[in-house]
Amino acid sequence: MRKIEIYDTTLRDGTQGSGVNFTVEDKLKIIQKLDELGVDYIEAGYPAASGLDRDVFARLRDRKLSTSRIVAFGSTRAKATRPEDSGSLTAIVESGAPIAAVFGKSWTLHVCEVLRTTREENLRMIEDSVRFLRSHGLVVFYDAEHYFDGYAADSEYALETLRAALSAGAERLVLCDTRGGTVRRELARIYEETATRINALYGIHTHNDSGLAIANSLSAVELGASQVQGTINGYGERCGNANLCILIPLLTLKLGMETIPRRNLILLTETARFVSEVANLPMDERQPFVGAHAFAHKAGMHSDGVLKNHESFEHIDPALVGNERGILVSHLAGRAAVAECVRRYVDAIDKRDNSISELLEEIERRTAEGYEYEDAEGSFELLVMKKFGKHRDLFERCGFRVIIDRREDGSMYAEASIKIRVGDEVIHTAAEGNGPVDALDRALRKALSEIYPQIKTISLVDYKVRVLNSESGTAAKVRVFIESTDREHQWGTVGVSENIMEASWQALLDSIEYGLLYKQARRAGT
Repeated sequence: MRKIEIYDTTLRDGTQGSGVNFTVEDKLKIIQKLDELGVDYIEAGYPAASGLDRDVFARLRDRKLSTSRIVAFGSTRAKATRPEDSGSLTAIVESGAPIAAVFGKSWTLHVCEVLRTTREENLRMIEDSVRFLRSHGLVVFYDAEHYFDGYAADSEYALETLRAALSAGAERLVLCDTRGGTVRRELARIYEETATRINALYGIHTHNDSGLAIANSLSAVELGASQVQGTINGYGERCGNANLCILIPLLTLKLGMETIPRRNLILLTETARFVSEVANLPMDERQPFVGAHAFAHKAGMHSDGVLKNHESFEHIDPALVGNERGILVSHLAGRAAVAECVRRYVDAIDKRDNSISELLEEIERRTAEGYEYEDAEGSFELLVMKKFGKHRDLFERCGFRVIIDRREDGSMYAEASIKIRVGDEVIHTAAEGNGPVDALDRALRKALSEIYPQIKTISLVDYKVRVLNSESGTAAKVRVFIESTDREHQWGTVGVSENIMEASWQALLDSIEYGLLYKQARRAGT
């Protein structure tokens, strides 16, 4: 089985993406996760460009990783300078990393117009830099920046830059589609011509500006590249880098190549979500392999088919990459899909049972009113529990009132008063918040915290409002979606009304009620 090295640059190239920022602790946590996943190389940062990255490398000196090797990134020396006077090169040496990734220019446009130097000096810059790093005992990977554009402009010069790095001791030549604009056929042609003329170990580094980062990486691998570079979730500048969460399973499961240890594939979805959480960025749920919707089935025929045989509508078993099948409930759902959801509470239910037909009619009616349950599993499960007599009221919603006012200093605030019933006790309380929903949330927690102290672990992580009939203007009906978590489990709830506060109140109550019931059920082992 052919081995393809997995080189992760999430912590360097990935941080150049919009909204991606990591602290020292963030980077160390991600490095640990990538090591557990089993990637071969982790590019931990650019020590010359960032004090934060220097701190990361300093912290890594005392850490032992199980499978991954740490790489420090930097540029070739500047023109008319010595390697030992280069801040970039000395920072790599001082980082303590065993491997250096150093980039140089392959494209005459960059040599002449960006670096403003001669072709000959650029070749010396590459050779001197690689030789300097090798003299300090480092393994060197040479990143040929803009290689495919450079080859298209002047193939002979682009090849000379690779020869300069190779003659100085570079162990990998990484061909970079830095602008992400090379189409698959052209990239394959250039790679093949390059590999024919220069015998070396090659890597591929692609960007996704044309949506071809994955396809181009696969082309290079099929033509002989032994290393693939990319980032978790495809983070990176502009449109991002090649997404390792897609490349790893493609190479392993589709092309039969060795990448990360096969047993570690089940960690892929967990890793993608972990990095997304640390980056404080929403997960792309439609992302292949690891997204929540990657194996979600909505159409009735599809749900019925996949429940009978997963191969009917799934190209792999989602469990292979640590993901799971989702049966989405909507007006398009068939009896099989609804029955599968109900079986969480009623084991022996048949899809032909009258209660399934009644529930399906209820879903269709609510969908017509504006409700959606695809991402509101909390509200849907409450609906099912009530329908099949499995629901136990934790509290009864009586009413609420919200006042929005301005303080003397000009700042706005909201005050919510609520009334709920728990058993025979009616609780009437109030709280202030930054906005009306925040005030309602605070008042509800205040009312329930003594009776249900576990409410303290439940928090709201997202709040969305969708106008359903915009032609009605300010009188339009709205759908409110709330996403909540208890730090271990995440769920969504929904509310619909012409009054945005009523819709928010519905979704908020469902969120808290489902969270409390879920925690109680988990403690009971059901």
